[in-house]
Amino acid sequence: MKTKIRELRKQRKLSQEELAVAVGTTRQTITSIEVGKYTASLVLAYKISHYFGLSIEEVFDFSDVYNSEDDF
Repeated sequence: MKTKIRELRKQRKLSQEELAVAVGTTRQTITSIEVGKYTASLVLAYKISHYFGLSIEEVFDFSDVYNSEDDF
């Protein structure tokens, strides 16, 4: 899943570690989310989005998750 986390961090001059501490996770988890190896749980996605003052949809791109009518 694509995200804007890396760009948002860079804009605010935050390290992965600083973001991880702020949202209650590990640096490794933030790294994995940024490179698309891990999909954040709904709770973590909310915490990250809330931290940046954005909606979940503004931070996480769900277009590749539900791109087929068969999924509904």
